[in-house]
Amino acid sequence: MAVQKLPLAKAINESLRKALETDPKVLIMGEDVGKLGGVFRVTDGLQKDFGEGRVIDTPLAESGIVGTAIGLALRGYRPVVEIQFDGFVFPAYDQIVTQLAKMHARALGKIKMPVVIRIPYGGGIGAVEHHSESPEALFAHVAGLKIVSPSTSSDAYWMMQQAILSDDPVIFFEPKRRYWDKSEVDPEAIPGPLHKARVALSGSDLTLAAYGPMVKVCLEAAAAAAEEGKSLEVLDLRSISPIDFDTVQTSVEKTGRLVVVHEAPVFYGSGAEIAARVTERCFYHLEAPVLRVGGFHAPYPPARLEDEYLPGLDRVLDAVDRSLAY
Repeated sequence: MAVQKLPLAKAINESLRKALETDPKVLIMGEDVGKLGGVFRVTDGLQKDFGEGRVIDTPLAESGIVGTAIGLALRGYRPVVEIQFDGFVFPAYDQIVTQLAKMHARALGKIKMPVVIRIPYGGGIGAVEHHSESPEALFAHVAGLKIVSPSTSSDAYWMMQQAILSDDPVIFFEPKRRYWDKSEVDPEAIPGPLHKARVALSGSDLTLAAYGPMVKVCLEAAAAAAEEGKSLEVLDLRSISPIDFDTVQTSVEKTGRLVVVHEAPVFYGSGAEIAARVTERCFYHLEAPVLRVGGFHAPYPPARLEDEYLPGLDRVLDAVDRSLAY
């Protein structure tokens, strides 16, 4: 594949294709991932090219899908599991938390669990409650799981490759409202480590830290703030567990201010952990309290109200103004 400008969904498709071509032990499993190509067509064409033994349409049974993937991993395979929507993962939560996350430690390191669980997550597509949630903190709290979320097509391509190669279980949260956003993918330009944050935009007055769907919103906020003479640095965290606190610390020591942005509710969200760690590590560099912008601590609303629920440009810029006012 040459350098191309691809939608994020297509970048994942190309990454899965590359993995299937490279390693015969890689399998794809999930509801409608084969013949249909997935509800978002992320796996489109893969079953046709690699067969029903490599790209497997499963019953509507998430616990069974993940349980089967665990068994396959024990036998040396590298299964990539798709959960159709974020809200559908909970029947499999028991398997993920009590088996997948713990087997490596339970076996004193003798067993590897190279399972990738793909979860389209987040709102912004006019869908209903269980198709729009952001449950990443529920998984980040569980030791033994790695949690990542790309924001660009390039990261989607490369982070999927790196997740499949990992011997640890990786929960791969895909920002579904960014599936159709295009950006450049270079199949030869191998990026840094899977769990390394990147500076998406350099700045000097304040740091915005985000991942997945909110990185684009933060870049838009930085552009709007620049028109008023404010210089915002945007960090794309990329990884939710582990978090690259060294990169966050370096940025905050430079700017003295931090606003963390995520779609998930602020209450007990990943932003709370970041705020606590930054306060511990950067206390004497902070010019203002760490602020958080996120969803409300309420069930996800009907689609016609989701614009009021989701963090948008106005709420991010309000937090920026409040931080700069200290």
